[in-house]
Amino acid sequence: MYAAIASTKFHSLLAPFGVNPVISQEIFTDIASAYSSADRHYHNLTHILQVLQIIDEMRLPAENPAALEFAAWFHDIIYDPKAKDNEEKSAEYATNILRIIKITSSTIDKVAKIILATKTHQAPDNDIDTYIFLDADLSILGASSFEYHIYARAIRKEYSWLSEVEYRLGRIQVLQKFLKRERIYFNAQIFDTREIKARQNIQTEIESLSAVNIKKM
Repeated sequence: MYAAIASTKFHSLLAPFGVNPVISQEIFTDIASAYSSADRHYHNLTHILQVLQIIDEMRLPAENPAALEFAAWFHDIIYDPKAKDNEEKSAEYATNILRIIKITSSTIDKVAKIILATKTHQAPDNDIDTYIFLDADLSILGASSFEYHIYARAIRKEYSWLSEVEYRLGRIQVLQKFLKRERIYFNAQIFDTREIKARQNIQTEIESLSAVNIKKM
């Protein structure tokens, strides 16, 4: 089901650019294959569709909506939990594909910039499009407790190669960085609806991970 929905959305994105349908299908097939690999428990097509949904909800102030959508499709195209250059490789992949289908250089540059920003989830001041994208990418943090629990379990599966202790310590560090930020979400619209819940979800996960530590000791 998700693949069919994703296919429709992707082809709708490319249609205004006059991309040959055959080439469009080839590109989507490669994208779908990457996001559907067996080790993709969270960073899959479901995640892409969720990001696109949030982007659509915050589309009004966007300066380059197409760049946002392209970034959504390509930002996790290369994803290896053991690597530290996924964002760079994903940006390079996106750049190469977008050049082939003759997307304007300004949009390509914006897409690459957005993807690279997901490495730290920080953006330059007043970079509206990157703000929108980063908020969409992190929207799961402010989801319902049930949805967040599913997300947290999926992330653990993607790091199944780590021992429980290694994962727990690393995950706590990542989560604490978000709590230390002045605000998790840049845009007022999503800040007002998800910021408090995101902090509650993160704190609950930290407490759960810490409780495991106490039990093991």
